[in-house]
Amino acid sequence: MSANQNKEVYAVDDAVDDASKGHSEHLESGVDLAYEKKMMRKIDIRLLPILGILYSVSLIDRTNMSNAAVAGMRDELELKIGDRYSIALLIFFIPYLLFELPSNIVLRRVGAAKWLGTIVMLWGGVMIGMGFVKDWRVLVVCRAILGLFEAGFFPACVYLISSWYVRYEVQKRLAAFYLISSMIGGFSSILAYGLMQMDGLGGLGGWRWIFIIEGIITCVCAACAYVFIIDFPDKLLQHRKPFLTPRDVELVKARIDRDRDDSEADPLTWAKVGLHLSDWKLWLYSILFMNATVAAYAFPFFMPIILQIGMGYTAGMAQILSAPPYLSAVAVALVLAWLSDKTRLRAPFIVIGNVLVVVGLSMTAYHKNNGVRYLGIFIGMAGAQSNIPAVLTYQANNIRTNSKRSVGSALQIGFGGVGGIYASTVFREKDLPRYLNGLWATMACQLSTILFLGIFTLYFKRKNKQHREGTLTRPLEGHEDFTYTI
Repeated sequence: MSANQNKEVYAVDDAVDDASKGHSEHLESGVDLAYEKKMMRKIDIRLLPILGILYSVSLIDRTNMSNAAVAGMRDELELKIGDRYSIALLIFFIPYLLFELPSNIVLRRVGAAKWLGTIVMLWGGVMIGMGFVKDWRVLVVCRAILGLFEAGFFPACVYLISSWYVRYEVQKRLAAFYLISSMIGGFSSILAYGLMQMDGLGGLGGWRWIFIIEGIITCVCAACAYVFIIDFPDKLLQHRKPFLTPRDVELVKARIDRDRDDSEADPLTWAKVGLHLSDWKLWLYSILFMNATVAAYAFPFFMPIILQIGMGYTAGMAQILSAPPYLSAVAVALVLAWLSDKTRLRAPFIVIGNVLVVVGLSMTAYHKNNGVRYLGIFIGMAGAQSNIPAVLTYQANNIRTNSKRSVGSALQIGFGGVGGIYASTVFREKDLPRYLNGLWATMACQLSTILFLGIFTLYFKRKNKQHREGTLTRPLEGHEDFTYTI
């Protein structure tokens, strides 16, 4: 198959051929592109906002430690001693890393709404409890339990979203989902500033009210999850009141089968888990995501502290100034995601994000003027936020089958936990106020991503060329028409 023919197979937004319209006996003849687009918008509205809102509370709940720290927690719990603050940050990621794959296995069996609603409710309860801790060691235990319950949420969201859309639609959707959460999460600093004003109410410090109120908000959102989250396409009609008709479900599955032929889930067994984990590409995709999350975690974990101690702003102003970089990052990331889907290229846009992070961190680390250093946070944040959905899409575009998607998303996002551990430890208390060690370690991750993308690009081009020439010993990803996305 030629490259142009292959693009036509996968460009389901551009053309719907007659054979594909007859994919299922349940589909009526004459289904047109306008109807498909209307249906996909309906799926967008039902799927993306609720997941984005829930992931925003997830991000807030795991990264609000810095807000609480500048609001008095560092002093009251004596987190300034040694590496206590870093320990409390990194302990979250150990269970977060270990329980992502088991959670994805349970997800398919229990159902998306029930499973995700339950774990969100559980970690909301933990957040409320964190507002009452008296000892830093109890805080560490709470953070570990929080990591356990949050472990399954993000990989489940990526798995669920990538199961509903074709390959050259998915980055815009992943970006919308992730950036909805980032934008809402950006306002968490302003929310934290408001909650700080409750200092003394009920005999509790302002930092405690940050945890308690945000935990209550999480529990309210969890109740909404039970109602609004939808299941996978092949399981949707098993629910009492599916929001799509049987005809529409078959149309969604037909689009997916034209794109990659995996609309029906293949059973996930431990043997298949082992088979998928033997693919070296999954591990390299995971390292790419780890590198992306180092930057994405470094900013919310330490930005308020850098603004307060490194640049001399008050605690309240540090909270307020932490919000604007998120908003500009959303705009940049959405533009890059749209261009990536439009051009059907992934690696070049990830490299753009890496360059933005390196430039931004360099400005924040070395410039003498606080205004320029703050501008560096804007630039670096834009690159960090855009690369999360970009790297997730890069893997999603280059694998097939539901079982491999489940294993791949869990492994990749598990390595995101490794990135969180890395970010928690390289920004050391003794490196205040500039954190040069952490900034350089984060930049090194971005440079290694560029190297790995070069390796992937050479490999994918060679395999795609062999596919066009018919010289492959076996089909790419087990399908005769599949080619890699560069």
